[in-house]
Amino acid sequence: MKLLVTGGAGFIGSHFINHRLANHSQDSIINLDNLTYAASLVNLQQVMESPRYKFIKGDISSMALIEEVMQGVDVVVHFAAETHVDRSILDPWPFIQSNIVGTYTLLEVAKKMKVKRFHHISTDEVFGSLELQSNEKFNENTLYSPRSPYSATKAGSDHLVRAYYHTYGLPVTISNCSNNFGPAMYPEKLIPLAITSALENKKIPIHGDGKNERDWLFVEDHISAIELILEEGKIGETYLVGGLKNGVSNVDIVKKILKILKKDEDLIKFVDDRPGNDRKYDIDWSKINKQLGWEPKYNLDKALELTIEWYKKNVDWWKKIKEGEFKEYYEKQFGKSDL
Repeated sequence: MKLLVTGGAGFIGSHFINHRLANHSQDSIINLDNLTYAASLVNLQQVMESPRYKFIKGDISSMALIEEVMQGVDVVVHFAAETHVDRSILDPWPFIQSNIVGTYTLLEVAKKMKVKRFHHISTDEVFGSLELQSNEKFNENTLYSPRSPYSATKAGSDHLVRAYYHTYGLPVTISNCSNNFGPAMYPEKLIPLAITSALENKKIPIHGDGKNERDWLFVEDHISAIELILEEGKIGETYLVGGLKNGVSNVDIVKKILKILKKDEDLIKFVDDRPGNDRKYDIDWSKINKQLGWEPKYNLDKALELTIEWYKKNVDWWKKIKEGEFKEYYEKQFGKSDL
């Protein structure tokens, strides 16, 4: 099988490529990535020399490029997206260009090339926010209610994917996942930021009162869900993928990290809340469990331990990042004193 993976140098995409090539000897993969700030080819060193792997640097919104790279492709796995909410608040345009225009371009060419499957990776943030005290969970029938430029553009891309299925018969599947974490994640997201800051004995910024709840999904569990959807998922269907039975607050996840690292909780620093910050996400992932037999392999504590161990062993990787573009971004968000 020949796969085109978009955004394969990103956090989740690189985990998918490494896993896929290691476990499917008949597959070949084209990795199309524009190498924006959060991408890293370092995460793909183990496959770089494989004759079954090819990397192409390029923009998913370039129709001519997509027509070239999608020649002979059986399956498209679409990870490529701008994903960070804070950055979307600072400048929404890159999110519109990548998440909406880029997805449209891929769909249009996939239709022309008659690919056998187009799998679109999305987020639970398209559903908006739940009340903290609510027992409600997002499911596949929850109405969309995005509240940030990021989630609005991901909602738009989801709608486009479904439209190409209903209108043109393009064989699509969609997965909406909860907050991912794991080794080699760019350190602007909460968990890697907390780990790396704690390792440096520096303050860990938490928005607002820190009570915002999230469903946390270990990246390896996410990859196993995607693979199962590709193999057994029903064309035209959406599957929600979560990692927990109940969400965990941001402050509690940071406290768990500090406990594992044996660091004091006085490293926590509460900062101004982000505009339109969603209070709670919680996923009902019973559909993929009942229909496809998927469930997370890792519990939260074990996954955090594995993630922390990776960052302890790869200090050079994340320190180099935190001295580059990340530093300028961080200072815009949180000030200069605590990095």
